[in-house]
Amino acid sequence: MNKNMKPIVLAILGAAALFFLFSCEDKQNEDITQSVNKSGSIETAVQVEHLDSLHDILITSHKVWADNHEVKTIFYRDTLPSLGKINTTAENADGDTKNVHVKKDYEIFITVK
Repeated sequence: MNKNMKPIVLAILGAAALFFLFSCEDKQNEDITQSVNKSGSIETAVQVEHLDSLHDILITSHKVWADNHEVKTIFYRDTLPSLGKINTTAENADGDTKNVHVKKDYEIFITVK
C-alpha cells in the first residue's frame, strides 16, 4: 500500500467506526404504544394459566375497537401440556431468599404480519 494512502484509509475506517457507534444509539421503539387506538384496531392479549400438574391453558382474547366502541370480544382457550417444575430462588419484600419448586412458564412470542 502506498504511504500516502495509509492515512486516508485509516481516516475512512475511523469515520466508519464512529458512524457505526452513533447509529447504535439507544432509540425508543416506535412500535411500542401506551394506549390502544380505539377508532379502529384489534387489541390482543395472551396469557397462560396453570390448570393442574399436567396441563396449562392458553387464553387468547381479541377486543375489536371501531369508532371508540368495543364492537366485539373474542376468547380462545386451548389446553397445553405442562412444562413441569423447576427449582429457583425466590425473594420476598424484605430481601430474604429461599429455594422454591415452581411450575415452568411458557415464553410467548408474537409475530405480526
